[in-house]
Amino acid sequence: MGSNSLNPDRFFDSDPAIRRVARALYEETRGLPIVSPHGHVDARILAENAPFPEPASLIIQPDHYILRLLYANGVPLEALLKGEPRRVWQLFAEHYYLFRGTPSGAWLDYELCEGFGIRDSVSGETATRIYDEIVEKLKSPEYRPRALFERFNIEVLATTDAATDSLEHHCAIRESGWKGRVIPTFRPDALFKISSPGFDGLGARDFTSFIRAIAERRVHFKQLGATATDHAVLEPYTAALSEEEVERLFQRARQGQATPDDERRFTAHLLMEMARLSLADGLVMQLHAGALRDHNSQVFERFGPNMGADIPVATEFTRNLRALLNAYGNDPRFTLVLFTLDESTYSRELAPLAGHYPAVRLGPPWWFHDSMEGMRRFREQTTETASIYKTAGFNDDTRAFCSIPARHDLARRMDANFLGGLVARHMIDESDARRMARALAYELVKKTYRL
Repeated sequence: MGSNSLNPDRFFDSDPAIRRVARALYEETRGLPIVSPHGHVDARILAENAPFPEPASLIIQPDHYILRLLYANGVPLEALLKGEPRRVWQLFAEHYYLFRGTPSGAWLDYELCEGFGIRDSVSGETATRIYDEIVEKLKSPEYRPRALFERFNIEVLATTDAATDSLEHHCAIRESGWKGRVIPTFRPDALFKISSPGFDGLGARDFTSFIRAIAERRVHFKQLGATATDHAVLEPYTAALSEEEVERLFQRARQGQATPDDERRFTAHLLMEMARLSLADGLVMQLHAGALRDHNSQVFERFGPNMGADIPVATEFTRNLRALLNAYGNDPRFTLVLFTLDESTYSRELAPLAGHYPAVRLGPPWWFHDSMEGMRRFREQTTETASIYKTAGFNDDTRAFCSIPARHDLARRMDANFLGGLVARHMIDESDARRMARALAYELVKKTYRL
């Protein structure tokens, strides 16, 4: 039976000169509050504050990173999503070896060891014992959602919410008197999909009324604490259409006649409108580009979206964003956070854009890559051109509530190690590194998202 102990120097470089500095930087940042500006935790969890029922639904089923790797190795999603909880946990434990050397494995080890005090290594043989131990702990008040929120030292948690969401759970949190700060994020993706069946455009009869209705929804989100919007697109294409053309596209959508090409042009114009509204109301605009959503049609049809089948495509930013950035990118009152799956754009396009336009910030690669080495590559390929101060800190992008501190801990370790390398090569001194480490762990995200 192995031990689930965590080495205090995990993820640091084997070079003692780098490791010494990385360790010191991490010690200064590990206790900083967590600011989570982009995630997918259901606000209902914190509104109701009910005990979590059991570990499978808490740790495995909400985490598409876990589900994706298990499915890729032959474990049926049916068994993971609809099986009896103990059987789901047993399957997970029997395949725990699949996560060795991956960020998901690092998160899971931290979550189980630091979050639940599990000291046994996870395997088919230990599955039942670990399951029972977690079940017992979930019965105690210390493992209620709000108690964990406070223990995790979360300062702000942003959820992601459809433009039409009532935000009733956010209202309930506020009315409860609990002091935890949970805020919504305005995500109007469905309003862009004019070629989809059932598009109603918020009931608007014309495009002008449609934009007015969107602006009113944004006001409601802001009243409940929102500081950002979020937009997922296949390509970051932007263009300003004439009033006549955009109205014609909107009316085609109302009649159920819009084509995919109509939708592409409508999306390009609507992104311009979203930037204009952000300049007016101050909401930070996040743009996630380059994910071909729900690539696996069979999985989507059977289990719905968000099952880990978002596959990268090559993404071009320089030409696609030129219209939007020429209109709004020179205004420092506007903030546009760019995310991508396409690592080849880091040094070629994204860093130069962020290194020039006052409005642009670069979102962390973690959002898509699920990759420790991807984080390192991001820092290496963007810092020289844009500096760390044109990046947006870290976000965990998780539905799995209990994994939040694990993800932030790993990010802080990776950034400490990157900065340790700069110190070891005498590019910066240790006092610079300390300030930069704090900025990456805490200050940049607060500044970027106006928190």
